[in-house]
Amino acid sequence: MTDYASSGVNLDRAAAAKARIAAAARTTFGPQVLTDVGHFGGFFALSDSAADNVLVASADGVGTKLLLGIRLNRISGLGRDLVQHCINDILMCGARPLFFLDYMAFGKLDPEVAGTLAESLASACRDHGVALIGGETAEMPDLYEPGHFDLAGTIIGQVRRKHIFDGSRVKPGDVMIGLTSNGLHTNGYSLVRSVFAKEIADGSLEREHLSDGTSLADALMASHRCYLPSVGPLLENPALHALSHITGGGIEENTLRVVPKGVKLELNWSSWERPELYQIIQKRGQVPEDEMRRVFNLGIGVIVIVEPSSASEMLKALISKGEQAMIIGRVAA
Repeated sequence: MTDYASSGVNLDRAAAAKARIAAAARTTFGPQVLTDVGHFGGFFALSDSAADNVLVASADGVGTKLLLGIRLNRISGLGRDLVQHCINDILMCGARPLFFLDYMAFGKLDPEVAGTLAESLASACRDHGVALIGGETAEMPDLYEPGHFDLAGTIIGQVRRKHIFDGSRVKPGDVMIGLTSNGLHTNGYSLVRSVFAKEIADGSLEREHLSDGTSLADALMASHRCYLPSVGPLLENPALHALSHITGGGIEENTLRVVPKGVKLELNWSSWERPELYQIIQKRGQVPEDEMRRVFNLGIGVIVIVEPSSASEMLKALISKGEQAMIIGRVAA
């Protein structure tokens, strides 16, 4: 049986660390900081006017998907993973992206690798109207092994204060609409690398295929989807109450970040078909169901929370934008 802790990632320890970090961060807050630590982005108000813009910032990395990409010689999509993950995070706050800064650190700086990563970052930024305005490139041979690198970034966006999603709009009875993912996105890769350790070592990830003909390597390295094109046009719809990006922590933990205290989630786990890739991971690694739900998105990349009377209309609007969408649950008292 394989779980996240045995692969080197302890979610309970991470939660304890984040609690201490949040306590330290709160000591720096002034009246311009509008939300506590723990949302998908941090809000910083430029004025007190409800009509004025609020800056929204988020920072993230690609995680150990980097290691799989290095091993498979598939690094050209990692910059896109990072940019689109970060765009999704501030989108959950109601914000549209403005600009992005990257951080690349190498054991031994390879201009070809650095250039490939930069081109991937820039390509994703261009696709979504984001300016890549700078960053940091570091060479740290005592910290990273030769051939290894890290990639992280910070995104800044903006939203009108009156259009912020901070959880306050969510009420019991609201409907949860799930938008499908196109794979693991950028989470759970330490567990995946543990489950497929043999296949990674012998190269059979390239030779083994899903039933649709996609190789396991292609399926595992699929780029993190960006939901801005489909969700962006709906941000100012008053029927839209909250958005949840399903990253580390799974569906429940991430969605509880965007709802108020005093409500719970009633999820129908059988309302969508779990993609084959997750079934293979679970069976091959003998991963418990609770662990699967806590680590992976299980085929749902974003959850849209809407008022009940508008659920059908919102579902149609999302499908018209090309989303595979379905009602997967409700918010309850």
